[in-house]
Amino acid sequence: MKRPSVAVLDYGSGNLRSAQRALERVGADVEVTWDADVVAAADGLVVPGVGAYASCMAGLHAVGAPRMIERRLAGGRPVLGICVGMQVMFDRGVEHAVVTEGMGEWPGEVERLHADVLPHMGWNTVAPAPGSAMFAGIEKERFYFVHSYAARAWTLPAQPPLPEPKVTWAEHGERFVAAVENGPLWATQFHPEKSGDAGAHLLGTWLDSLR
Repeated sequence: MKRPSVAVLDYGSGNLRSAQRALERVGADVEVTWDADVVAAADGLVVPGVGAYASCMAGLHAVGAPRMIERRLAGGRPVLGICVGMQVMFDRGVEHAVVTEGMGEWPGEVERLHADVLPHMGWNTVAPAPGSAMFAGIEKERFYFVHSYAARAWTLPAQPPLPEPKVTWAEHGERFVAAVENGPLWATQFHPEKSGDAGAHLLGTWLDSLR
């Protein structure tokens, strides 16, 4: 069986190589790139992200990534956002009273969590949406988080002919969005590439969806 091709978007954010290695281990041919043609041709696109929302959006704009991502999604081509790569899919991020416009794929804001201890760093369980494909077989597993900001609400309704988005939640001080399955756009607030066997299973499930 042909290995699916995956582009890991290189826009100056960190954690690219760990994502690349994790995807290669579960059966992908991976290229770390900002080349629009490679991104367009790949079976799947991964948008990683660590650090500040504003700097990640600046990096995305610098390589023309919003247009690349929008064109893939408009054509029903799979995209996986990880950590800040998930956060930027929302309308905006608010950090230290600075508002940064995001990709606008989903309504809502990414804000600082209300918790006694931040960042939220370490392993946590999640509450998968009923019928989740992303978490099939790993519903009770724990995943690795490193973040202080998150989306605390979900307001996007069903958009036929797409199925209703499946939203997975977690808690750290308060409830926040831990993962989303929305047609060709999947995203996780946690790091599947750092989440051991459960994360590898999730990435393998995503790769299977590309075949």
